[in-house]
Amino acid sequence: MPLDPKAKTLLDNMAAMDAKPLWKTPIAESRRMVIRMTPPVDTTLPLAAVTDRTLPGPGGQLPIRIYTPHGTAPHPVVLFFHGGGFVMGNLDTHDHICRNLCVASGCMILSVDYRLAPEHRFPAACDDCMAAVRWVAANGSTLNADPNRIAVAGDSAGANLSTVTALRIRDEGGPALGGQVLLYPVTDHHSPGTASMRENDGLFLNVRDMVWFSSLYRRDDADIDNPYVHPLRAARLSGLPPALVITAECDPLRDEGEAYADRLKADGVSCTLKRYPGMVHAFAGFINVFPQAKQAIGEAATWLKERLA
Repeated sequence: MPLDPKAKTLLDNMAAMDAKPLWKTPIAESRRMVIRMTPPVDTTLPLAAVTDRTLPGPGGQLPIRIYTPHGTAPHPVVLFFHGGGFVMGNLDTHDHICRNLCVASGCMILSVDYRLAPEHRFPAACDDCMAAVRWVAANGSTLNADPNRIAVAGDSAGANLSTVTALRIRDEGGPALGGQVLLYPVTDHHSPGTASMRENDGLFLNVRDMVWFSSLYRRDDADIDNPYVHPLRAARLSGLPPALVITAECDPLRDEGEAYADRLKADGVSCTLKRYPGMVHAFAGFINVFPQAKQAIGEAATWLKERLA
């Protein structure tokens, strides 16, 4: 299927701005650009509460934002890790996704403002995510969350952190996870030879952007084969929680996300894979542009309700 007309309009508008590609843009400017592209907060969504606080993290106090649904507590809880190449993004850039996911799923969403690269390289971000999951398992009842019904979710780099967290919990021990939702996940920064990388290079995301993100996130080349950096390179994926993997047809990362879903299935993990035709990377964040964005969030919400019922 060709590029969706609304996706083409979005890309044409971005091209008209004559913005530099991310890998040529100073990091501070890239971070500001992501904030400018963020949809306005929809305060009309029926939420019981939205609260900012911190919890103890390995690098100091870790900011989080808690989205509480209406309904009877304790609520199932989903820890959400935002995308942005491990370099950009924060609680505000993904606020709209979390609000919509909370309302649609009836789950409490706990968004984690993990440390960013290059100021904090691997494993800082995944250490923060692990700390947040373990804190919720130990202290979730103080938030009216059910510590026995926990899932992880994220988009792009945040989806990487979600499944890496699941891998580390399997390997290191920790709270049982009821599921993982992976929106167009990064599973191997070093996969430029895939068909989707060749076909979709420059459609919202450039291959050189991915190389740039990787160079800022990794400590050195030894991290390339580390499964906690590139989970597609893990020797085995058995023992992980059920997964929902959502990909976009016109995304350079499509093939690595779908390869990861295939690996999960081959290793005996229950996995649902859904590709959105004509969509580009990060489409679920453009709720004010694409009807498919709300559809994808709704699909994730339904899946989470079923897994955490």
